[in-house]
Amino acid sequence: MAELRPLRIVSLVPSVTETLLAWRVTPVACTRFCEQPSLPHVGGTKDPDLRAVVAMRPDLVVMDEEENRREDAAELREAGVDVHVTAVRSVDDVTPALKELAERVGRGGVDVADVDGRAQRAEGVRAFVPIWKRPWMTINADTYGSSMLAAVGAVNVFGGAGRRYPVVTLDEVAAAGPDVVLAPSEPYPFGPRHVPELQTVGPVTLVDGQDLFWWGVRTGPALLRLAEVLRACTPERGAQPSTERGT
Repeated sequence: MAELRPLRIVSLVPSVTETLLAWRVTPVACTRFCEQPSLPHVGGTKDPDLRAVVAMRPDLVVMDEEENRREDAAELREAGVDVHVTAVRSVDDVTPALKELAERVGRGGVDVADVDGRAQRAEGVRAFVPIWKRPWMTINADTYGSSMLAAVGAVNVFGGAGRRYPVVTLDEVAAAGPDVVLAPSEPYPFGPRHVPELQTVGPVTLVDGQDLFWWGVRTGPALLRLAEVLRACTPERGAQPSTERGT
């Protein structure tokens, strides 16, 4: 019986690329944001080189409703490419999304990531998560990052905002009364130089943006790391600011 060849998969989603590699499924190409210098790159998540993708004759292209553009998915399908689109807006979506992805890439028997980090709690910690600067932007409850906070018992101070990615002012942030500002390394690269300005609204802790916004095999471990960071900021103990990147 002839051995089946490996599927040719292009991943246009950084968290999916990380997950596939953990499952020992190596994409034939990925985006420049996937942090895989040994793999061929086909542009970014929002501006992939679709002609290059089609030329690779992939068996499957993996995209995400949040990371990628609908028109790019439509163009690939019109070119006859099989496209699988993931949709993860909360921690609860991760396990079913991983199971479906595993089936599509021929790893139906793989043990999907354990995302049960919820025993590690940081009850009541009020957090502000900036995702951009100029203008300042944050996240509401209908986002994966906010669901990570909720999964460990923390409160997103802008969870009730009407828009998923609201624009805010630092005065509004201060009025919301966060116990901690979780400044992530992406999508905006917050770092030590931003701490003094952010400290005007609350104690600041720098965190790995991938732990907040990349879902997949990292979700379970990321919940544990996030809970550890937040437990140091419980209102009872007082927030303990850190300018070292949380790990």
